[in-house]
Amino acid sequence: MNPIQAYIIMFLTGGFLYCGIEILYRGYSHISMFFAGGLCFILVGVIQSLLGGSASIVGQMLLCGLMITGIEFIFGEIVNKYMQLNVWDYSGEQYNFKGQICLLYSNMWFLLSCPMIILHDYMEYLLLGQNMPHYKIF
Repeated sequence: MNPIQAYIIMFLTGGFLYCGIEILYRGYSHISMFFAGGLCFILVGVIQSLLGGSASIVGQMLLCGLMITGIEFIFGEIVNKYMQLNVWDYSGEQYNFKGQICLLYSNMWFLLSCPMIILHDYMEYLLLGQNMPHYKIF
């Protein structure tokens, strides 16, 4: 399989997983979250590529959690503020920023990034023939 096809499959996987997580958690999602999830899943691999083989899984999780939170903020500013679709509002949550992101969900993205990192690696192994990395915790 060529890399473009593989990354399209990974983008779709990330989009469906992101929406699926939202549907399981709050009962609904929005099409914008499909695109946010696809982008986040691709960027999980970019983070790993930038860090190289020396990065711990916890370090990757921290960067991925921050990246996902950043993507959610950008999409929130566009979808909720600019387009005024009001898909979500975290104003009632503690430690929120502009109602678009909050500490609770940032922590959840940190935890959920571990299976996403491993799934991304496994998909690169299956679709692109790359080696599976050896994980170290810290």
